Amino acid sequence: MELKQFLELFNPLPGNHYMQVTSKIDATTLALNEIIQAVEGEFRLALYTEEEQSIPAELYDVKTQQISKFNTPFRALPRDNDIVIFKDIFSEHSNPELLLRIAYTTLANTADVIIMEQKGVMDIAATKELLEKFEFRAPNAIDVLDEYDLVMAKKMHMWGNGL
Repeated sequence: MELKQFLELFNPLPGNHYMQVTSKIDATTLALNEIIQAVEGEFRLALYTEEEQSIPAELYDVKTQQISKFNTPFRALPRDNDIVIFKDIFSEHSNPELLLRIAYTTLANTADVIIMEQKGVMDIAATKELLEKFEFRAPNAIDVLDEYDLVMAKKMHMWGNGL
């Protein structure tokens, strides 16, 4: 997996908090942790998995929550994350709208949400519409990974849902 272009989507600043919500740990998880640790930020992981997954040594210091059911929400404090990345979870979760509501609440203003799914799984136009419905602005499909479709949008201050 070529991650250079993917990592160019991020500009971590000291103290930033990034959260990945996913069903499996992979190279994107490790790379995100590495770039956020480099600026003394915090990486968080919400892992949807029916069996307990072993956590790689590089992620031992990461705040991790393992969630066994795809209808259960992940936990995140209000206005406490700078980016939320949904990877391989959005199409599987029984309530993607709930995921977006939690993301909206936990994101700081002008923060980003990213939805990644294996190529061909996600209806990109419908995903962009859903993001707009939940007050995420300027949704863009970005082609940076061969195996994934990726849509990125921004939570804007004082729009729609307000604060």
